[in-house]
Amino acid sequence: MPAWGLTIRAGARKSAANLLKRSLWLIAAFLLVPHGFAKEGMDRNARIDIIRGLLREVAVTKVPLPRGKRGVHVDGAGKLDQADAQKEVRTNGMAMKAGGLAEITAIHFKEKALVIEVNGGGRSGRKWYQHIEIDMGGTVGPVDQPQDVNEEFGSSVTVDFGRPLPDMTVPEVKKVLSNVLDFERHAPTVLYSPNLPPQIKQAIKDHKVIVGMDRDAVLSAKGTPDRRVREVRDGSEQEDWIYGTPPHVLIVTFDGDQVVGVKQY
Repeated sequence: MPAWGLTIRAGARKSAANLLKRSLWLIAAFLLVPHGFAKEGMDRNARIDIIRGLLREVAVTKVPLPRGKRGVHVDGAGKLDQADAQKEVRTNGMAMKAGGLAEITAIHFKEKALVIEVNGGGRSGRKWYQHIEIDMGGTVGPVDQPQDVNEEFGSSVTVDFGRPLPDMTVPEVKKVLSNVLDFERHAPTVLYSPNLPPQIKQAIKDHKVIVGMDRDAVLSAKGTPDRRVREVRDGSEQEDWIYGTPPHVLIVTFDGDQVVGVKQY
């Protein structure tokens, strides 16, 4: 066989070996990239922990929250865009006053933002059912209805990071939201150990509501209500918290921050 034929075959084998070596390096690099380089975006487990830790959590609003889809915006350090928030309130009206109760009802993970919806979000108002009837031992009677049923509005808080969502814990998210929402007020160990009268402490333990409780005590006893209704009665704005569905309905009436009436149907 000519010498040049041996040279061609040897060169082909060497090229194939080099190609195989390069392929193995590429495969190894592909497999190692997720571990060897910093990833972008929030980890799936972090998202699950935030949903578990925050969904249905109740806080108190520190600032007025506007109606509408935009809500208010804070940056990654928790600084509130005051001008934008005031503009939204002027344009769309107020959904919630400062000092109101806000329940987290949805959490949305965007590419560079975390959107926290409270009280159903800002897309629309929610009306309480106006035609509820309860079977009372053979007769059917209507639940006492207020003359004017007001719409209840929710809102939202958007945390703009300006970069892919970082991994965060629940306490870290609460800290970022702390200029808008106060979560600390509802820690039972802080609120109810020294100051509450014995009868209210016992009612909380029994998961009951009695006249004289404040909103925090009712939240500890019964949790977040299914519906809320506000109306003006005798010149005073009152709010009903409604728990349950017919035939078992509990209506708790607040005047200001104090329970003034409890009706169990």
